[in-house]
Amino acid sequence: MERPAPHSPNPAPADPLVLYGQAFESRLLLGTARYPSPATLEAAVRCARPAMLTASLRRQSASQGGAGAEGMQDNAFWSLLQRLGVPVLPNTAGCHSAQEAIATAQMAREVFATDWIKLELIGDDYTLQPDTLNLVAVADTLIRDGFKVLPYCTDDLVLCQRLVDVGCEAVMPWAAPIGTGKGPINPYALQTLRERLTVPLIVDAGLGRPSHACTVMEWGFDAVLLNTAVALATDPVAMADAFAHSVQAGRLAWRAGAMTEQSSAQPSTPVLGTPFWHHA
Repeated sequence: MERPAPHSPNPAPADPLVLYGQAFESRLLLGTARYPSPATLEAAVRCARPAMLTASLRRQSASQGGAGAEGMQDNAFWSLLQRLGVPVLPNTAGCHSAQEAIATAQMAREVFATDWIKLELIGDDYTLQPDTLNLVAVADTLIRDGFKVLPYCTDDLVLCQRLVDVGCEAVMPWAAPIGTGKGPINPYALQTLRERLTVPLIVDAGLGRPSHACTVMEWGFDAVLLNTAVALATDPVAMADAFAHSVQAGRLAWRAGAMTEQSSAQPSTPVLGTPFWHHA
């Protein structure tokens, strides 16, 4: 991909993340689950200033005759989201069938009043790996229904290309299985995705440290989506701040263009004018 000019005096506003034609100032997306308290979640969000917050409808909500979001035993969670003022990205987390994912997305559109959807279709309960055989068809159905689909997927190039082919204007490959914190376990696959695809790529799942986020951003990825790495940190607020800075640093480094690696040592100190002493 062609890099934009790096010499912007104020790079954040001049270099927005653009998804489905909408610009976001931040390149960090945050989940809202597993925080030790709502107050900690609120403080982390205010510190990190993410582009979006993911929130998942309960899988049992349809049978209960209503819908709720993670942690929303009452209206407190919904009130918190409204108070934060960050765009909500509903999530079909926990869905194992095409029909369940489509129904959950449609319910989420009503509850959260948005066409944005993070599409998760789980194919394996142990690794939480996406159902790669049915994901494209579900994405196609939702896009035809007017959704702005951000699909959670593996780092398989063909799968990601098929998602783009059916109309996904961004894809979200994992770096490692959800919640593992292992960081990018297949750098070759992820870098190949970045080289071959021109749509925005958001690394979703598997990042555990700010250095992981910085690394994938240095590779040219457009954003990262985090949850566990922040929520389960000893100090979630400080970790949210660290990730926010690492994402920005990685993006700035990619824009700047890193030096080419050399196979041998190269002098970094100029030798012009250095005295040359002759020994008898």
